[in-house]
Amino acid sequence: MPTGPRAAKPQASYWLSDRAGAKRRREPEAGSGNGAGLDLDRVVRATIRLLDAEGLARFSMRRLAAALGVTPMSVYWYVDNKDDLLEIALDEINGEIPVPPDDATTTEPEDWRGQLRALATGYRTMLVAHPWASRLMGEYLNAGPRATAFATAAYRVIRRAGLPEDRAPGALAAVHQFAYGFGTVEGRWAERCRTAGTDEDELLREVFDATRDKPELGGLTGLIARHTTGRRDELRERDFAFALDVLIAGIDALRDSADG
Repeated sequence: MPTGPRAAKPQASYWLSDRAGAKRRREPEAGSGNGAGLDLDRVVRATIRLLDAEGLARFSMRRLAAALGVTPMSVYWYVDNKDDLLEIALDEINGEIPVPPDDATTTEPEDWRGQLRALATGYRTMLVAHPWASRLMGEYLNAGPRATAFATAAYRVIRRAGLPEDRAPGALAAVHQFAYGFGTVEGRWAERCRTAGTDEDELLREVFDATRDKPELGGLTGLIARHTTGRRDELRERDFAFALDVLIAGIDALRDSADG
């Protein structure tokens, strides 16, 4: 796991150091165990697959090397340390989030609502697909090129909403933190079920059976029942969409009040 000082010292970030973009001056030595065709892209892709399959706690450079079929030292030809590799992997998955084109001439101002929904949905989808990512976001600056492109696109969209400049960051933070929280809980729940070798719906039913007769839960039993008797995926999608609509309606209301 990355350490606290890594997050607290910006100069420790891979992306803010001279390590980013640095090229190796020589090829791995013969007999070093380097796999044929091994490069940084392949190392990063293997890292993401391993993190998705086994989680952050079990990840190590030795396990990564085994997955690549090389010696552990071979991986260090492409990254200086595990922290750098995790930071690169975190940025890589940010590239999975579709972003609207940076072309104001082809975008109507009223399109901002749909674009904001798409960005929030894409961010949530990324977090669900990679549950380890939310943990790393609290350790690294997440300042790589793909993360920066996503953040830039999101700010560009929120500015099209017509909010005063000093209110735009707060509105964007509300949408960002909502999608982060929703996607983090959803992804970690799915990860927990996979680790336990159980089905999500089955575990939810067990939770309901264990709590439905507890009077101290009050009206929560009805909420739990709703999520155990309905189609879980449909309910989750509906809740996410409605909550996002509430946020967008709030942005609309603040914009109107600012205009007034």
